[in-house]
Amino acid sequence: MEYDFAKIEKKWQKYWEEKNLFSAESGKEKPKMYILIEFPYPSGEGLHVGHCRSYSALDAIARKKRMEGFNVLYPIGWDAFGLPTENYAIRTGVHPEVATRKNITNFKRGLKRLGISFDWNREINTADPKYYKWTQWIFLQLFKKGLAYQAKIPINWCPSCKIGLANEEVVEGKCERCRAEVKRKERKQWMLKITKYADRLIEDLDKVDYLEKIKVQQINWIGKSEGTEINFKIENSKSLIRVFTTRADTIFGVTAVVLAPEHATVAELLKNQIPPLTNQTVFSRNMREGYLPGNCSQQQAKIENYEEVKDYIKRSKEKSEFERTQLTKEKTGVKLKGVMAINPINSEKIPIWVGDYVVGTYGGGAVMVVPAHDYRDYDFAKKYGLKIREVVSGGDVSKEAFVNYGVLINSGQFNGLSSEEAIKKITDWLEKKGTGKEKVQYKLRDWVFSRQHYWGEPIPIIYCRKCWENQSLIKSGTKLGLNYDYTIIDGKEHMVIAVPEKDLPVKLPYVEKYQPTGTGESPLASIKGWVNVKCPKCGGPAKRETDTMPNWAGSNWYFMRYTDPENEKSLADKKKLEYWMPVDWYNGGMEHTTLHLLYSRFCYKFLYDIGIAPTMEPYQRRTSHGMVLAEDGRKMSKSFENVINPGDIIESYGADTLRIYEMFIGPFDQTIAWNSQGVKGVFRFLQRVWELVLGCSKNKKSSSETIRAIHKLNKKINEDLEKVKFNTPIAALMEFVNFALRNKKEIGRDVIERMLILLAPFAPHIAEELWAGIGNSPSIFSHPYPEYDEKLTREEKVTVVVQIDGKLRARLKLSLDLTEEEVKEKAFAEEKIQKFLSGKEIKKTIFLANRLINLVTKCPPEC
Repeated sequence: MEYDFAKIEKKWQKYWEEKNLFSAESGKEKPKMYILIEFPYPSGEGLHVGHCRSYSALDAIARKKRMEGFNVLYPIGWDAFGLPTENYAIRTGVHPEVATRKNITNFKRGLKRLGISFDWNREINTADPKYYKWTQWIFLQLFKKGLAYQAKIPINWCPSCKIGLANEEVVEGKCERCRAEVKRKERKQWMLKITKYADRLIEDLDKVDYLEKIKVQQINWIGKSEGTEINFKIENSKSLIRVFTTRADTIFGVTAVVLAPEHATVAELLKNQIPPLTNQTVFSRNMREGYLPGNCSQQQAKIENYEEVKDYIKRSKEKSEFERTQLTKEKTGVKLKGVMAINPINSEKIPIWVGDYVVGTYGGGAVMVVPAHDYRDYDFAKKYGLKIREVVSGGDVSKEAFVNYGVLINSGQFNGLSSEEAIKKITDWLEKKGTGKEKVQYKLRDWVFSRQHYWGEPIPIIYCRKCWENQSLIKSGTKLGLNYDYTIIDGKEHMVIAVPEKDLPVKLPYVEKYQPTGTGESPLASIKGWVNVKCPKCGGPAKRETDTMPNWAGSNWYFMRYTDPENEKSLADKKKLEYWMPVDWYNGGMEHTTLHLLYSRFCYKFLYDIGIAPTMEPYQRRTSHGMVLAEDGRKMSKSFENVINPGDIIESYGADTLRIYEMFIGPFDQTIAWNSQGVKGVFRFLQRVWELVLGCSKNKKSSSETIRAIHKLNKKINEDLEKVKFNTPIAALMEFVNFALRNKKEIGRDVIERMLILLAPFAPHIAEELWAGIGNSPSIFSHPYPEYDEKLTREEKVTVVVQIDGKLRARLKLSLDLTEEEVKEKAFAEEKIQKFLSGKEIKKTIFLANRLINLVTKCPPEC
């Protein structure tokens, strides 16, 4: 009988679907196992080999766990909203909704051909109103708790896509999607206050089983720094410049202060007044807490080079943050002539500069320049002739900055202290004087949640002028004291009103023109019939928010919806969430182990705080897989003509070959290049499996050697899969098949059946066919996964070291688990040992079973 993979795979895929074999059931008595892969964006290209690597490997885990008696949830869905689909639609002229529907059909066909055991009954789609109703609901809860707010901020602007980008969507100063150079632009944006969760996002990593490198990525992105906030007064002014530093020990070496171009103090010095309201001004209760540092007290200090400074700031604001903060970039700046700061530690007057390498979103947008002890400051000082004053000994600052800790010099009463001691004592001194304090700072910034594109979840917010006018507090003139969000539209204040939950979802309207407007507004802004609505609060004329959510919005919580995908009354049933959460094993690409992971953990923690999520963390275990490169070692790309199509591999060699090759290709977490010869080798392996099973299935008895071999294989697969090793179990399977083919007469049906069960999670189609072909009832996945006998996995012979007085005298090949007396007897029988023991008395024996025996002697009195 020939191995006809095409016929076999279709047959068993149909069988699995008809029997609904892989459907999970909530609340079962069995222990649960929730296995999750990152749900795919349904691209026009469909399934690619990168998907296959992750899906096949986790499918092997899911299938094995089912056979071990677990109630396994292994779901699938579609991350359908967002910029990739919209860009595809713009490029092809196919409406995003139509493109999404078509792409999902294509993608689904590819997944089913691969034979992945997904629970298709729980399929979700983030672009389905039934799904994004709950994405909008989550946003409303964030808004009600003050964690969703508006602010006018400088954002990353892609001039090609014509939308605002989150920092994460900017790669090396370019748009992640279209690679256009990113610019800076001020816009009103919706923000999520993820910074409130910064500490918990770090601390709770101790509660989960993530790869260490994944934890490090999370911690580094949050960027928690413990340091000192120091107040530098401006001469002839009541204003302060607040500087955050982790190196308070270097304060005596400060020879300048550099401010970000967008720093509020710079604006105050330039304008000497608070700017009036404009059509673009946006206020919120969160903004009134202060967006950028600085205060608005009266200024007496005057900038003498006003035009030069203003021009520099204008040019700086046009640059992307990436351009401004590159370490290799030459540092530029402009001195504020006529304005000086005062160092609080010694009252020294120091110049104030504006430099574009300082950004307003981290560290307060101000840095103290210590050229002798900071590389960046050293370069800046050399370029502009600033003093370089050594205050920590240990290097040669005439050649380069000394950035390590050391002993303080030129630091007044703190001379002789170590850097560590000085940081604490100087901070205490500043705090007593009211000019500084301990402070914790984060690199993490609040999440920009607005997008000016069409294909996304509408933000469920309405703006009403009438509600603003009707507020009694407004009439009393206490406008800025209000605990309400409001925005300025056409020069007039409008109250920000949440869409009532009963009116969700706010459906995305179908439009013919979904291309970016070029004005910075979403295409939704031009749909007057959709924008203009009745206010749900007062019934007056109102306007909808026209920005949409980012493509991260729907992927923040999709793993929760899988537990109860048809629920129309809540995000998911509480009991089902309690049963399934947290996810037991979540796998995805390393490129998503920072931001998607961070955002979804934040969202889940918020839902935990409001009583929706049942646990503090969404994922108990997180692993990642490496990228699959093309055969030429480059990233697969149509332009390189090196793309491997999974469909072609399935057509030529079958799905089982593709699945096993993807797992066998190399260590799971490493980037690996495709190898066509390797694919052929895997196919030949499956042909040998076919030959072995058909040739040995009628043998009645297996030899003890083959029984030991199959139990060793069983143990190897079990242990390696738990260690996220997929290539080594397959290598062990290949070795076993080669051994079995050499010893066919010693391979009985019991060994063949166990081997097929061990193979089944990796190559399910051929395992099913051979299982049924030798007379067993299907499905093989309804049979329990075998346990191995630990005794049978041990070697029959072991090497025991024989020592006399601690010195190696012999190595003996002995049977396993001999007693001390038996080993001693074997040792005494050796001629070499007899020679070394001649005339000596054994004082004591040290024995380690299966490893060592040490005979300790002493000389008799006559020697």
